[in-house]
Amino acid sequence: MKRLLLAALVATTFVTCVHAQSNAPGPLVTPSGQLQFVHVDRDFAGMLDKDVFDRFSANTLKHFDEVGSASDSVTRMLVQTDSGPVLYDFRQRPPRVQRAGQRITVKRVFWQRDEVVMQSSHGWFRLKGGVLTKLQSSVTTYH
Repeated sequence: MKRLLLAALVATTFVTCVHAQSNAPGPLVTPSGQLQFVHVDRDFAGMLDKDVFDRFSANTLKHFDEVGSASDSVTRMLVQTDSGPVLYDFRQRPPRVQRAGQRITVKRVFWQRDEVVMQSSHGWFRLKGGVLTKLQSSVTTYH
């Protein structure tokens, strides 16, 4: 328990790359094109340049964005859906879509080079390579 608390404290100390959540449907500029979320029945459709690339169920739109420093465009996005978080990587076209496969409510997000670390009410999780892992304790500093 002491290690978990220490890991959480270390992670929250370095919040320079944490981006606040948003509910903006767009349009948002990405390296892959212009992103827009459209409400269709009870679902949302993610569209890039007016082409649908993903659909998900959610009562409300909630996402966390990583903004590229050079172009101020959204390079990655973690979207909260009814079935759990979904990671969109817009650094390639078509964008890579990674589903966490577990229902968790995300509170905060820390972006790393090839992974995203998120805090939920059930603890800390890492999504890397399409695999969601619950973090126990770590000496890794997330920023």
